[in-house]
Parts: sequence; structure tokens; C-alpha cells
Amino acid sequence: MKDIEIKVQLREYESEQEMNSEDLSLLLKAREALSYSYSPYSNFKVGAAALLRNGEIILGSNQENASFPAGICAERSAIYNAAHQFKGIPLIKMAITVFTDDFEVSSPIAPCGVCRQVLLETELQQDQEIEIILQGSKGKIYTLSSARSLLPIYFFEKGLKKTN
Repeated sequence: MKDIEIKVQLREYESEQEMNSEDLSLLLKAREALSYSYSPYSNFKVGAAALLRNGEIILGSNQENASFPAGICAERSAIYNAAHQFKGIPLIKMAITVFTDDFEVSSPIAPCGVCRQVLLETELQQDQEIEIILQGSKGKIYTLSSARSLLPIYFFEKGLKKTN
């Protein structure tokens, strides 16, 4: 038996004033995306803003449905929209934020497992790391250098193919 330690490094900002202007601008766009959220069941709005290499910013928001598995998260909404509108243009950075009237979300919220997998596969497919920016409704901000940081042990294409 062998113990293996997996470490994830992230940068923590106490406030938006510590961030560079590009990251702050992307985070503000993610907040803008909150207004497009359709979340009558959870009342938990999620907004995402994806920065592409060509400078385009694509917004995504969570879209719920009474048949709960039929909804989509903000992160995947932005990723799939970007892939449709700008095929082949790498996604280099994504900001994700949340809001609810029910309570204050003062800690950064990370993507769900499905979104982590989609972010990671997008990163692997484009052979380009995706920086991740996370914030709750307010408060501290986390940045991670890659989607792989969110899912260090992952499911990928090689695992789906028979090897000799």
C-alpha cells in the first residue's frame, strides 16, 4: 500500500480591489449573467462568464426545470454556448458567482461534479488550461490556475477505450 497526497493550490483574494482588472471585469460579467438565471425551485442563481482567446466573453446561467435532471448549470451553459458560437477558439478563463435572497453566500462556491468534468474535458480537448475564478455573492475570491485543480482525479477518454 502507498499513500498519495494530492494538493491543490489556489489564490485567495480578500476583496475585489486586490484583483487585476481583467479578472474583475470577468467576475462582474458573471454577476451580470445572474439576471438570466431561471431558478424558481432552488432560488439559487448561478452566473458564469467564459473568456475566450479571441477576447469574446460568453455568459451562462443556471436554467432549472420541474424535472430536475433536465436543467443545466451556468458553467455548462457558457461552455456549450461558446463551443457553438466560436468553434475551435479556446476558453482561457471562467468566472463563477452565485446569489440567493434566502441567505448570504459569503464563501466562494465551486462547480458541481458534472461541471468540473466538462471544464476538465474542455481543458484537455483544447490543450489549454482554463483559469477558474470563484466568488459567492460577496466576500473572498478564489482563483485556480486550471480546471484540473477542481478535479485532480478524473474520468477521461483513455479510460473508455480498450488497451492491448
